[in-house]
Amino acid sequence: ACESRTTDLTALHRSAEGFLRTAAQIAALSLGAYLVVGGQLTAGGMIGAPGGGMVAMFTMMNNARLGVGIQGIGAAEGAYQAALRFAQDRKQGRAALGGDSILGHPDVRRMMAEMKADIFAARAISLACAVAGDMATATGDSYWRDRAALLTPLAKAFGTDVGVRVTNTAIQVHGGMGYIEETGIAQFARDVRVTAIYEGTNGIQSIDLVGRKLADGGTQMFMLCDEIDAFCAEVSSRDADAVARAAQALRGATEWMLAQSDMTQRLWGSWPFLHGVARVLGGYFHLRAAAQAGPDSARARLAGFYISRMLPDYVGAFAHATSGASDISPEDLQSA
Repeated sequence: ACESRTTDLTALHRSAEGFLRTAAQIAALSLGAYLVVGGQLTAGGMIGAPGGGMVAMFTMMNNARLGVGIQGIGAAEGAYQAALRFAQDRKQGRAALGGDSILGHPDVRRMMAEMKADIFAARAISLACAVAGDMATATGDSYWRDRAALLTPLAKAFGTDVGVRVTNTAIQVHGGMGYIEETGIAQFARDVRVTAIYEGTNGIQSIDLVGRKLADGGTQMFMLCDEIDAFCAEVSSRDADAVARAAQALRGATEWMLAQSDMTQRLWGSWPFLHGVARVLGGYFHLRAAAQAGPDSARARLAGFYISRMLPDYVGAFAHATSGASDISPEDLQSA
């Protein structure tokens, strides 16, 4: 129980009748009282320091948000692997790219590449968040704590958005068979859909990003931009130049957000801002992986695909994010 007046965290000890459930019982325990329930003496005790309940709750929530993001990525990976197996076996039409399966059709190969590239980007963001959290715990350094805080809404929202998007694309790869239960592919889409809703909807994550996560004056976001700029200068390639331009656009969009004293101006663009940030980070992590693997590698080709074809989404995302409040009214939404 997290008692609303003092925000203390209280453990409820189990009695013969089970856990206490009524508000009066919980309130009494928050004051350190003992209750008799079903003939059993039942007690509660405070966890942590007085007033520390909300901090403890958000520690749990942030861990859960990262976990939910990873759940979305897991569903995406399962759907991708199922779609790849189907595309390798399914024979239909004349394949323009050669071979005797639908994987030789350009549009099918595009869908497969988009799924694989998006999964990599989402997984890299989540792993970066997990590393920052572990480093914060291990070192107590505020840099890592703040980096983990910045990446948490991105890991949760982008990971689950990718889960929803990839599982739907996997159904498309299956064609009509995607609606036949024996393939099992629709189950991935049903299972992952709720992840964009619970542990704070993805809209709530975007509000957190443009609100609390920019409350430091954008320090962490700008440090992330500096990190991307430094790596791009070190790599020095066409893909690196594209990622550097994206980082510059992220810097500009962040500055616009910070300049808005009216929070409503930020909130109208919070979701596209989050999507744009995730796209930029995805390009950065793809670039790093390609540099590690070498130019003539599958990893480098996937990075080139993402950076040239998917990273440019940030242009529209940041244009939307920095357009401010709209004059669309409830009546406009009901009109013909």
